[in-house]
Amino acid sequence: MQAVRGMNDVLPAEAARWQFVEGVIREVAAGYGYREIRPPLVEKSALFCAAIGEATDIVEKEMYSFADRGGESLSLRPEATAGCMRAGIEHGLFHNRGARLWYAGPMFRRERPQKGRYRQFHQFGVEAVGWRGPDIDAEILLLGARFFRRLGIRGLRLEINTLGGAGGESRARYRAALVDYLQKNQADLDEDSRRRLHKNPLRVLDSKNPAMAGVIAGAPQITDCLNAADEEFFSALRGLLDAAAVAYTVNPRLVRGLDYYTGPVFEFVTDSESLGAQNAVCAGGRYDGLAETLGGRPAPAAGFACGLERIIALAAAEGGGGAAPDAYLIDVGEGDGGGASDALAIAETMRDAGLAIQCNRGGGAMKKQMKRAHRSGAAFAVILAADERAAGKVTVKPMHGGEQRTVGIKDAVQIIKSEKQWP
Repeated sequence: MQAVRGMNDVLPAEAARWQFVEGVIREVAAGYGYREIRPPLVEKSALFCAAIGEATDIVEKEMYSFADRGGESLSLRPEATAGCMRAGIEHGLFHNRGARLWYAGPMFRRERPQKGRYRQFHQFGVEAVGWRGPDIDAEILLLGARFFRRLGIRGLRLEINTLGGAGGESRARYRAALVDYLQKNQADLDEDSRRRLHKNPLRVLDSKNPAMAGVIAGAPQITDCLNAADEEFFSALRGLLDAAAVAYTVNPRLVRGLDYYTGPVFEFVTDSESLGAQNAVCAGGRYDGLAETLGGRPAPAAGFACGLERIIALAAAEGGGGAAPDAYLIDVGEGDGGGASDALAIAETMRDAGLAIQCNRGGGAMKKQMKRAHRSGAAFAVILAADERAAGKVTVKPMHGGEQRTVGIKDAVQIIKSEKQWP
C-alpha cells in the first residue's frame, strides 16, 4: 500500500522543520496581536461556491466534494478564508468590533501534483476583519515580511496591485475595457480563457498558459480605470510601505484567482529553483464584501495565506538541516570530564531564555570540542574557557562564518536569538 497521490507523509526527520515553522508562526502572529482560529476541515460546499466563485478552477475542477447520508453536499476545505469568515459571522466575532485571526493547517485541492504543489497541502494565513484603512493592509504585509525574515528566507519580492474598491465602480469600468479588448483578440485565447471571457474575465490575466503571454501583456491596466477614492487608498498603502522601508513593485497584471478579492492584492514571489514552476509563496489582499456575501453584516477585511510546503522547501534551500540545537556549549579547562557547575548553570540560563543548548560531554581539547560542535549542526558555539571564566562572560562564535564576540550571558542569548536560523 502507498499513500494517495499528492498526499505526502511528514517523516520524523522533516517533522522538526515543521515544528520550527509552526513555532515561528505562533511567535510572529502573537507579536502583532493575532489569535488562533481552527475552522473545521469539512464545510458545506455552498460556502466555497458562494465565497470563491463558481467560475473558478477550485470550484469547477479541484474541490473534493461528496454527499453525506442526508444528501447534503460537503467539501474538504480548499482554502481557509471562507471558513474563518463563516465562523466569525456564526459566533459573532465581528459584531461591533475588529478581529485579528490566524490559522494553520491542511487544505485539499485535486490538482496535478508537482514540485511545491500537493493535493493535501498546508497553509498559514491571517485574517484582519473590521478595519477599513490601508494601515491594516500594511500591517499584514509587515507581518508576512517578518515571518520570512524570522525563517531566514531571503530573496523574496513583494508585488502589489489593486482590483478597485468594494463599491465596484473601478472594477466595473476595468471589466468593460478588458472584455472589449479580449473580444477583439478572441482568436488568440485558449479554451479556458474563452470560457471565462464573460463569467470572470479578470481570471484570464491569471492564466499560466505561455501561449497567452502576448495577449495578457497587451491588456489594459486596471490602474488606468481607478476612481479617485480607490486611487487614494492604493496610494496611501504605497506610502505606508515606503515609510516602513518595505520594498515592492506594482504589477498591474497581478490578480487573485478567487472572486472575493477587492482592493489591493499582493504576492510574495521567488525565483528559487527549489519550488520548480511555483514562484508564489504567499498571496492575499482585501476582501471587503465577503462577510456580506456569506450572509453577515458588512465587514471590511484583509489577509493572506502562504503554503507551508513551499516555505519549508525555501528555508531548506537556504541551508537547513534536521533538528539542531541553537548553540553548542564548549567547556574548556575545568577537568577532564567537563561539565563544571558554572557551565551547567550557564546552559540552564540560556535554556530558560528559550534556546536549545547542547553541552559538550566527555571533555577534550578545544579543537576536538569544536569538531563536535560542527557535527551537532548548531548555528553557534558558546565557549567557556579560562579567560571567559575570569571575566564572567562567554564567547559566542558563529559556526558558519562571522565575527566571534565575548559578552555577558544575557547579551549572548540576544545575539543567538537575533540571528537564529532555520534548524
